Amino acid sequence: MKETVKALIQLSMPSSEVFVESEDEVHFEVIVISQDFEGKSRVNRQQLVYAGVQQAILEGRLHAVALKTYTPEEWKKRKT
Repeated sequence: MKETVKALIQLSMPSSEVFVESEDEVHFEVIVISQDFEGKSRVNRQQLVYAGVQQAILEGRLHAVALKTYTPEEWKKRKT
């Protein structure tokens, strides 16, 4: 399911870099890095990501997603 979550997000946000972790295949921790987040609030960023996985949530295939969103510049600063 991790690969499915990653693919759904990348399908809706093709220029993004996505990392997905899960210990139980029900709860997911997702990091998304995208230039699309530039100038957007945290809520707007999450809405962009959730748009890609919304159907899986509605169908019950995806239960819980914890999101962290970064622009490439924010990610770069975080890594140094």
